[in-house]
Amino acid sequence: MKDDFQIEMNEYLPLRDVVFNTLRQAILRGELQPGERLMEIQLAQRLGVSRTPVREAIRKLELEGLVLMIPRRGAEVAEITRQDLEDVLEVRAALEELAVKDACEHITDEQLQDLKKAANEFKRSLEGTDLVACAEADIHFHEIIYAATNNKRLVQMLNNLREQMYRYRMENLKDKRTYRTLVEEHDAIRRALKKHDKEKAGAAINVHIENQRRSILASIMEKD
Repeated sequence: MKDDFQIEMNEYLPLRDVVFNTLRQAILRGELQPGERLMEIQLAQRLGVSRTPVREAIRKLELEGLVLMIPRRGAEVAEITRQDLEDVLEVRAALEELAVKDACEHITDEQLQDLKKAANEFKRSLEGTDLVACAEADIHFHEIIYAATNNKRLVQMLNNLREQMYRYRMENLKDKRTYRTLVEEHDAIRRALKKHDKEKAGAAINVHIENQRRSILASIMEKD
């Protein structure tokens, strides 16, 4: 277990929810690794809480599919499976294609400038070693596109998917061989949006997601 995650107290949330959010983020960010055992006592000591909220948080994480309960072994972080990846990226591809085509009709010059800045920020983040910063920069790039759709329901659906995607986004960013391609793909998406070309924008986002799928699948196969 890494020591770089800690509980963030929130006076408006019950302690069990605070612990749940902390552990959930630790899993999604890769601070708790797939296959890693979740020991109630150890986690309670690490977070400075009793075992009860930890136990309740683990149960909720199991319901989300992030934790598995193994007979005679206890709880452990769920592995990233091919089926989970395929399911999430299938939904993402459909929603992102709709978003980028919608954005082609509504994106403003100011949003295009923001998108260019976000693309450059993402490129700069790849020069460092902070994968969380890279992931956040990538998210920011895509969120500008979502905002340009002017479709609140679509944005809500994409935001709900974002947390499920975080784990896969982090996995993809672990492979530095993908960095150049990621930058080029962002540029292709941005250029298509600047031209308000729906077909090219849709094609560019699909290439972007398909390459992510292949990269993560290769990572899963290497671990197997």
